[in-house]
Order: sequence, then C-alpha cells, then structure tokens
Amino acid sequence: MAKLFTAILVLLAGLAVSTAGAGFGSPESLVRNVYAYYGDRSSKLSNGLQHDPATARQFFDPSLRAAWISLRHEPYDFMVQSARWKIGAVSISILRKQFDKTYVVAAFTNNGRAVTLNFVLVNGPEGWLISDVESPHDSLTMFLAQYRN
Repeated sequence: MAKLFTAILVLLAGLAVSTAGAGFGSPESLVRNVYAYYGDRSSKLSNGLQHDPATARQFFDPSLRAAWISLRHEPYDFMVQSARWKIGAVSISILRKQFDKTYVVAAFTNNGRAVTLNFVLVNGPEGWLISDVESPHDSLTMFLAQYRN
C-alpha cells in the first residue's frame, strides 16, 4: 500500500512539472509577468516578451500561439503600444468576470504616455492564459493577423 501511495505521489509530481511551463495561477500574476519582461534591455529577460515557442506556451491560449511565434517584423510592440519603452508602475485590476473569461485592465505609462490595455484571459488545464488583448483602437488578435510572417 505504501508503494502504491508513493507511486501516485511521484506521478502527480511529474504531472505538475509537465504543466509548470504553461499558464499562471491567477489573472493578476499573468499580467504582472508580461510586464516583467519590459525592463532596460540589459538582458534577454528585459527585452520584451519573446516570440518563441516557450514564451507562447507559457503566456498564450493555443489559439494565439502560432501567430505569436510567427510575428517577426511588427512596427511596434503591442504589449507596450510602442517600438521603445520605459515603463512606469503598472496598475492591474480585474474589470469583470464573464463566463469562462476574465477581463483584466493594465494601466501604465510608457515614456510618459498613458497606456491602458484590457487583457482577455481564460483559465484552463494549463492555468491562466491570454486569449486576447484589447487596446482602444485594436486587438492583439487583429494585430497578429495583420503583421504575421
């Protein structure tokens, strides 16, 4: 019986490790982690949200992953609404929860200009992931469709 219990614990630990690279535990932590990548460009981790498979799997719903990875020559970074950034404090709040989606507002300044984005997040087996991001004039889904390779 003890061996069976140990085997189940090992299996559960393995499952936790296999999904650890995707999703986040809360909507706020997902958005906070997006903006953690927008530092002073002194390292790869402060050079904006990367367009690689690991980042796509960690942050985006499966419907956006391929489009995020294929983006190479966009005129600006959608997450900061500019080609350059110097991000001020990021304010994060839940706007509303509607069925399977949670809408989170991120407000900050970028080079002194106010930016507000609405993140549309879904919670699934992989944790919280980005389904879309809405700016006052556009959405990430439309942006990715327009500038994909």
